[in-house]
Amino acid sequence: MTTPFPLHFAGGRTAMAVHVDQPGELPAALTSLGLQASQPVVVLVGGAGGLDPADLDRLRPLFESGLVPVIKHLRAAAIDGGTWSGVMRLLGEARSSARSDFPLIGVAAAGTVTLPGGQPPRDDAAPLDPDHTHFVLVPGDEWGAEAHWIAQVATDLAGIRPSATVLVNGGEIAYSDVERSLDAGRPVLTVAGSGRTADQLAAADERAVALVKPGLVQAVPADDQGRLASVLSAILTGPG
Repeated sequence: MTTPFPLHFAGGRTAMAVHVDQPGELPAALTSLGLQASQPVVVLVGGAGGLDPADLDRLRPLFESGLVPVIKHLRAAAIDGGTWSGVMRLLGEARSSARSDFPLIGVAAAGTVTLPGGQPPRDDAAPLDPDHTHFVLVPGDEWGAEAHWIAQVATDLAGIRPSATVLVNGGEIAYSDVERSLDAGRPVLTVAGSGRTADQLAAADERAVALVKPGLVQAVPADDQGRLASVLSAILTGPG
């Protein structure tokens, strides 16, 4: 049975975490973390280590004025890869800066991340983000092993409520993240102008065309936070 445990970060911040081994354990794991099903869900995927400081500064308003206010207002939950890097770090920082209380759940492959106070399982292991509230640690020791778990956690947590995936920047793994969301019937908002995979999907290049399912992918501009907020709100307040 899945048993939650606390993670203690510097500065007195604490998050609850749980290990799962099988997808069928997820509903019980989410319940054990105190997360209630049937709530709107936003999945964030995209750039991690490939974002440099200039990228982070340029994209920060997208999170502070676009994503976080919508998630907070609609009492939604947010799910991402949970590491202190790239878009995941930006979401965590924006949530904390806004003093928001929505659940921010990191879903990470246990063999790729370093728990606070723990030893890294590999040389390039990423630290978990201290601004997240919950973590679901899943099997795997390769980057991207968490992709199908992220999609399943979102499906289980949303239940009959709407959900959406937001793609900001991203590398090779982002294609897998998007594909998993589309397979689940989850709309994808790709932020044009944020770089790399998001721009390729927005431009519908040859590889993106092979992924896209009609009606499930929309492009929103990176420099128009209001547009992102309005489109995301419309999805999350529509029928599940």
